[in-house]
Amino acid sequence: MASGTLSSPFTRPALPRLLAAMETRPLLETRGLRKNFGGVIATDDVDLSVAAGEIHAVIGPNGAGKTTLVNLLSGRLRADAGEIRFDGRPVTRLSAAARARRGLARSFQITSIFLDFSVIENVMLAVQAREPHAFRFWRPVAGDPALEEPARAALDHVGLGNRAGRRAGSLAHGEQRQLEIAMALATRPRLLLLDEPMAGMGAEESQRMVDLLGMLRRDYTMLLVEHDMDAVFALADRITVLVYGKPIASGTPDAIRADAEVRRAYLGDADLVA
Repeated sequence: MASGTLSSPFTRPALPRLLAAMETRPLLETRGLRKNFGGVIATDDVDLSVAAGEIHAVIGPNGAGKTTLVNLLSGRLRADAGEIRFDGRPVTRLSAAARARRGLARSFQITSIFLDFSVIENVMLAVQAREPHAFRFWRPVAGDPALEEPARAALDHVGLGNRAGRRAGSLAHGEQRQLEIAMALATRPRLLLLDEPMAGMGAEESQRMVDLLGMLRRDYTMLLVEHDMDAVFALADRITVLVYGKPIASGTPDAIRADAEVRRAYLGDADLVA
């Protein structure tokens, strides 16, 4: 079980705040987003809208194109067709680094930290990476208060403040996922792209991650890709279901539970509709 204490219990957002956010233009929007790998269509004309202040989950069976979608949104992959807009501005042709500077931060399906560095050094590098040309003018992070102070704040935010001096590779798996989220927070995001943050976790670690994301929702919009349906239905304000790269339904958790097409297409998964 991960250590450290979180400063707030899990709470769902007040309905008026969520409705007000959804009445404004989307923070993140795609239109006709398409990606092929040879003859395989990974994303098939995906239209997606994420309102400011919400947690929008994307679910679907293995191979549905969920991680491809996150890679397209973050800039790790280039779309073959379609458009991505962030805060009303087109970002389809921007690099991943440029999108991150606009406020799009992503975590990975497989933990991506520097295992031999200390916990705080990992986050300090993330702070440094948000600067323009950070990797062109790389400098040592040790002893730099401009990097250390926001890094400590990010660690405190995810409950890892007391792990700052530990080697990152010595952390438990759940703590490493918390560290990865701290690294994303260190880039000062407006929207978090979370690719299976509960992957590989036991029940206690998963619940702790749900609690953490529930706390972070006060300050961050999130797009969540996740196979843990208990976590999805505990956290999500809206859910989009992908099957063979194409959205077949999008709506509130209650609407998705009741959707007959989702029941048929999503492997008849009883956990989804229980």
